[in-house]
Amino acid sequence: MFQGVLPALTTPFTADGKIDREGLKRNIEFVENGGVSGVVTCGTTGESATLSIKEHEELIDLTIEYASVPVIAGTGSNNTAEAIELTKYAANAGADGALVISPYYNKPNPEGLIRHFKAIAASVDIPILLYNVPSRTGQDMSLEVITELAKVSNIVGIKEASGSIPKVTRILEETADEEFIVFSGEDDLIFPIVALGGVGVISVVADVAPAKTVELVKATQLGDFETAKKLHFELAPLIRQLFAETNPIPVKRAMEIMGLAAGPLRLPLAPLSPENEKNLVEALRNAGCLE
Repeated sequence: MFQGVLPALTTPFTADGKIDREGLKRNIEFVENGGVSGVVTCGTTGESATLSIKEHEELIDLTIEYASVPVIAGTGSNNTAEAIELTKYAANAGADGALVISPYYNKPNPEGLIRHFKAIAASVDIPILLYNVPSRTGQDMSLEVITELAKVSNIVGIKEASGSIPKVTRILEETADEEFIVFSGEDDLIFPIVALGGVGVISVVADVAPAKTVELVKATQLGDFETAKKLHFELAPLIRQLFAETNPIPVKRAMEIMGLAAGPLRLPLAPLSPENEKNLVEALRNAGCLE
């Protein structure tokens, strides 16, 4: 079962807009050297919204080839048929699991959400993680929908990014009898969510500070809350700067500053503002990411 720190990988691009294969390999090596438990490709941080189907497939293949840790592929869509196509591709390519965002823009009713995820789960035999991120989708997946989907054998957990600790508590309570796991989907809530029983984080900050993020999760899991609290506050200013503008604008710039592969953002995303870049550099230095 998945647990620990899983960086949501960025997608490095070359100057002419193609996937930077060697850069991706170096970035994966960097986070693996930091002790992460797995990686997530083709998620929001990977600019999935501007990737073609062919590029999704290429990224899935490359990540599986380069990684020595489990690979979870982002395969969600607001089009159920497209999500099934991508999830089947990931399964056939050898991905260890799929992360499936709830449909954005359509705003389906509860029955539509349940049917959407059940159709995707029925199309493959790999584990599925739900992804609830209302700030991106415009809709908060309800507790009732989540608990119903938790009964599906290969829907094994959720990346929860609603920002609600009470909701996380209820998910953990209501799925206690199921083999259902909860990942923090927000870096600033790693400590409380893991302390409550979450298994880890699907993380942006781990792209630039993997070792420290791993230490935070491990300390929390071991009940060493003094160490965990210290690490939480060490990472907090950097996390704030990584979300000062729309993800992945700041993290790709941070990676570039650190000498990792990043490349240009795809429109409609634009470069980080000078003021936020100044604050980002300071936060990276204070977190030990820069000399």
